[in-house]
Parts: sequence; C-alpha cells; structure tokens
Amino acid sequence: MDLKRLKKAYMIGIKGVGMAMLAQFFAGQGIEIAGSDTEEKFLTEAVLKKIGARVTEHFSEENIPADADLIVYSTAYTPERNVEVAKALKGKIKTLTYAEALAEVFNQKYGVAVTGSHGKTTTTAWLAFVLEKSGFDPSAMVGSFVPQFDGAGLVGKSDLLVAELDEYQNKLRFFQPRAVLLNNIDYDHPDFFKTKEDYEDAFINFIKKIPAKGFLVANFDDPLIRKLAPVNCRGKVIGYGSEAGTTGSFSGSAMKDGVYYSAYDIDQQNGRQYFKVRMETADEESDLGGFETSLSGKHNVLNALAVIAASIELEAPLSKIREYLGEFTGTARRMEMMGEFRGATIIDDYAHHPTEIKATLAGARQLYKDKKIITVFHPHTFTRTKALLEDFAKSFEDTDELVVLDIYGSAREEQGGVHSQDLIAKIKDQRSKIKDISYISTLDECELYLRNHVSRGDIVLLMGAGDVFRIGENLIGK
Repeated sequence: MDLKRLKKAYMIGIKGVGMAMLAQFFAGQGIEIAGSDTEEKFLTEAVLKKIGARVTEHFSEENIPADADLIVYSTAYTPERNVEVAKALKGKIKTLTYAEALAEVFNQKYGVAVTGSHGKTTTTAWLAFVLEKSGFDPSAMVGSFVPQFDGAGLVGKSDLLVAELDEYQNKLRFFQPRAVLLNNIDYDHPDFFKTKEDYEDAFINFIKKIPAKGFLVANFDDPLIRKLAPVNCRGKVIGYGSEAGTTGSFSGSAMKDGVYYSAYDIDQQNGRQYFKVRMETADEESDLGGFETSLSGKHNVLNALAVIAASIELEAPLSKIREYLGEFTGTARRMEMMGEFRGATIIDDYAHHPTEIKATLAGARQLYKDKKIITVFHPHTFTRTKALLEDFAKSFEDTDELVVLDIYGSAREEQGGVHSQDLIAKIKDQRSKIKDISYISTLDECELYLRNHVSRGDIVLLMGAGDVFRIGENLIGK
C-alpha cells in the first residue's frame, strides 16, 4: 500500500478505538477520511471530529464512496451481518481489515511494537511521549485518547513508529516488528484462543520475527517471559523487573549480551511514585539514579522501566528520559480522574481482566490509603467472565465495596452461560473481606444508587471495558 497515492479512505466501524487511531494517522498523511458506524456515542468522536472525518451513523451500501482508494473494516462486522462489508469485499476497491491496514503502515516504518496482555496503552503512549519530547519526531498509534497528544497518537516526520498491537484474533501475525516491548503474557480472549498454549504461541511467534539487529524489551517479573524470551528472540534481549526479579536474570548463555533494568527504593508520596533504577549486564552494573511518575501502582513502575529501557536502546539522552518520564500524565480510561460528585472522587478505569483489576485496585489503595473505595465493575464478555470466574472472584480484595453490573457482551459471542450473580456468589463463597457486595443490573439503576449512597471523601472507581464511564459522566454533569 503506497500511502502517497492514497487520497480517500472509507472506514467501516470508524468509531472503534483502533479504527479511529488509524484514521487519525491517515488524516495526518493528507488522506480524506469518511466512514460509518452505529449511532452509539464513543469516546473517539472528538478525535474523528478534530480530523474532519465524515461519519455516517448507519450502515448502507450507498454510504461507500465510489472514488475511495481504500476501504478498511473492523472485524466486529462481517459480510454476513453488515451490508457495507459485504459490498466492499465483492467490489473492486482495495479492502482490508483494520489489522491488515495497520500492518501495511507499520511494516513500512521502523516499527516498535508494544504488546502483551496488560499495560499496552499506557506503555505505548508513555514511550511515544518521551521520544517525541526528546526530539525523535515519531509517529504513534495508541489504543486510547491521550490528553497530551490531543488525540490517539502522533503523526511525526521520522521513520519511527511506536504502535500498540493487540493479540486478539492473533492480529500479531500480520506485523513485522523491528523492536518489541512485551509487558506480560496472561491468558485472555478465550472466545478465540481455546487454550493457554494457543494464546502463548501468538506471542512466541511474534517475538521470533524480531530481526537480529532488533531488540526485545521484556518483563522478567513474568516467569513465562523470562523463560521464553532469550530462546525465541534473535535480537538483543533487554529484561526489566522489580529488584527481586534480578535473581538469575543473566543465567544461561542466551543472556550474555543482554541488559537488565531493575527498580528499587520505590516510594509513594504526595500523589507521585519515586524509584531508582539499576542497569546490569553480564559484566557490570550501574545506577541510573532516581525517577518519578504521577501514575500509581507497581505495574506502572514496571511500565516506566520498559519505557526507560526502550528509550535508552533508541539512544535518547538519559536526562531527557528522566525529565519527560515524570511529565507524562497518562491516557483516557486508565485511572482517569473524571471529577467530583458531592465531595466523592469519580475515577474511570478500563481494567477488565483479573490481573488488571488487582493491579488497579492495589494502586488505588496505595494512593488512597484511608479512603473508602467503592468499585463498580462492568464485566466484559460472557466467555471471559466464565473462563476466568475463579480469578475474577479473587481480584477485588482492595476495595471496600463492590457493585457488579450485568455482563457487557460482545457482538461476536454467544450470549449467556454465566451471570454477574455467579461472580458475586463465588466471591462470597471465598469469605471475602469486602464489606459490601451487591448486584445492580443497569447503568441507570447504579447511577441512582450512587447518588443516594456516596459520601464526601469516598473514591468511586468505575471499572470495565464497556461504557460504565457513562455513570461518571452523568454524576459529574459532563
């Protein structure tokens, strides 16, 4: 795909996060953007409006411009269930899935991929922010709105592209990375990956594609990654982890040319995290000094280490890395402060997997030690909830009160097979320390409950990959 020849792109399902991210990049190349989606309101609409995209809020064969050079469609829509996709696949205009189109762009650049089960969005935006501020002029594609970018990415003039790559449906198979940041491997998407081994293989096969002159930045606190990375990557292996994770980091000849970064003296003060970083090779070690961030939780210290390691490997000055790492403020829907309602703080977070929930709540408890935390959880997909029910039940111990809404199902899956009340029953069976656990069916009912229930000083954490943030918008009058 020659980007310089593209004049007009039409995007089916344009409001999706990934699609809007790609639309913003295309618009930055001077490509005219049009597309279609449902009438449902998405957080991406501000980005689409900013780039001047013409969005039609219904699907019809007549929507597709005859003079489009490219049609991109979200795999949330199939030819059997969407008339536009059906027409596009039968027509003469070049038609690609979102992943195929993104790969066409990525593979023509010096592509740095950020992937893994959790933390992709924050790490992608953070790395791109540090590199952009350090003068690299990168492009970036992030799976969420980034306030400091005023959009879902950056359109730079250099050949460097930092992109968040999703493993779902094994989209990774389309990409040829020059470098990879691999945060973790934690079984997810059971509707597509039927076994843990299938899921792990998607990442193994991806890092095998890193060229000999490329590099892998890998979280060695994850025992599976620590085991798999050195033997499956042809390029340089750069590990990172907590201080405890250094043990055995250079055991075996596969790591003899590698580097390992560890964080220590981690401290939380006045809403910021402070930590020091040690860099080790097989022959020596050196102290890189202190760093700080406004992002809470140990998981964000690990994300910071990944950013530091990749930035150093790309030859960013350490002084600039230190400065801009601390200036990054995060992305939308990741512990995002929405505002206040009657003196209670309303926070929105995208966590929808047990590991993410644990990490987010641990960070919230670290930040709000003596506050009452009320978590409203909106389970996402029946397949995930059913497959990981035991793990979900163990994930909420750092909250004082838990409200569970009805499951937000995916259009791609069969509905049913598990209910939110099954999760509540499982939590209660474990004699959880959570003081109050309740089931509330809808967003509207939950909003009414919170209006009558929250008190000044409470922390209300709206959690899930669906539209649970609507409750917060209504409470604060946004």
